[in-house]
Amino acid sequence: MAWKLKELGARNLSAAVTLAKHYRDLNQPEEAESICRDILRVNPDEADALRTLGLALTDRFPTSWMTLFDEACSVFAKLSSEYERVYYTAVTWERYAKAQLEAGRAQNAIHAFEEAMQGFEEAERLSAADDPAPILHYNRCVRALLSHPDVVRISKEPRAPDYEFGD
Repeated sequence: MAWKLKELGARNLSAAVTLAKHYRDLNQPEEAESICRDILRVNPDEADALRTLGLALTDRFPTSWMTLFDEACSVFAKLSSEYERVYYTAVTWERYAKAQLEAGRAQNAIHAFEEAMQGFEEAERLSAADDPAPILHYNRCVRALLSHPDVVRISKEPRAPDYEFGD
């Protein structure tokens, strides 16, 4: 038997977005992801579905960052707002950093937190004056860098240069 996906009707998109967000809130990112993919088959530019899909992918980073990081970044790159593209890509880096810490990869986490912080600085520049989100995320990254024992230990070690000396 051949299975075939059914297509949502345009009238169902708003309710489907609400369901996707609900499943994310229930910590069921696979369900949210599936719903978002159905929405995006009908309307590839649906911003709420793009945001929810990208965040659902990042929710799975603790176990699947290697396969989902690039996809999450490419989903957020489709957002029409420059601020949202920058902000959500920074969120992706931040969540990647946290997954790296959980996996015991502090050096990777440092790099990812630094990437996130650069993104949050850019998002702050692009944000509305009353939007504290980029600053709050930036500060969370700094706190993680200053307080996680493995990061603190590695930060105190002298780093070898990232280049080799030639002739």
